[in-house]
This record gives sequence, C-alpha cells and structure tokens, in this order.
Amino acid sequence: MIRPGLTFALWLALALFVLLNDLVGDSWLGPTLPVRALEWYKTLVPLPYVAMLAIIHARRCAGPRWLQAALLAALLWPTSTVLLGFVQARMIYGEDPTVFLDRLGFWWGAPYPLFVVVVLAAPIVAGAAVARLR
Repeated sequence: MIRPGLTFALWLALALFVLLNDLVGDSWLGPTLPVRALEWYKTLVPLPYVAMLAIIHARRCAGPRWLQAALLAALLWPTSTVLLGFVQARMIYGEDPTVFLDRLGFWWGAPYPLFVVVVLAAPIVAGAAVARLR
C-alpha cells in the first residue's frame, strides 16, 4: 500500500537528522578534523538511520504495491535531501554552487555520492526484503 504521508514524515525525519548531523559536524568537529575525515563523518553517521527509516517504510507499506511505495521514497528522499543540503550550504555558509557540486565528485574520493546512492537504494532493498519475507 502506498502511503505518501508516511513517506513524507520519514523524509522529514531524515532531513532533520541530516541537517543536525551536518551542523554538528561543521561547528563542533570541523575545527578538529581534516576535511576528508569530516566528509566521511557526514556521510557514514546517517547511514544506519537511513536503513532504519527504510525498514520502517517497507514494513508500513508492505503489500501488493510495495514496489510503487519504495520507488516513491527512492525518488523523493535522495533528490530532496541533496537539494536540502544545497540550500543549507548556500544559506548558512554562503557557499557557491560549485563548492557544493564538489561534494558529489566521486572521482577524487568524495564520500557524499555514497550517501546519495544508499538513500536511493535503501527503500527498494528494504521493500524487497520485507516482501520476500511475507
């Protein structure tokens, strides 16, 4: 069953966690860690939370239309989370768009694309796992 309200509520939880994680990382850990380590922190810390939200979404949206619900979350969560990260970097830190786009540069080892891929894949993988168990 597709539940857009649940998808939106879980996205809000994800967005709030990512924003707070980025603020903590930039304000408290930023002065003490190298830039690469800080980027890895901002990527790896939210991943268990993303997995938990994807499992909650999969369990609540289980049924014959689980794939549509998973695709809805898989398309909305990463897109809006990246846009929210861009707005945060632009509004709070005054970064140029090119600086934010450098975070997506997987060719130099930026870990942020890993976060985007996990947020994209987590609802589909969790939905498939829950559908297979039922």
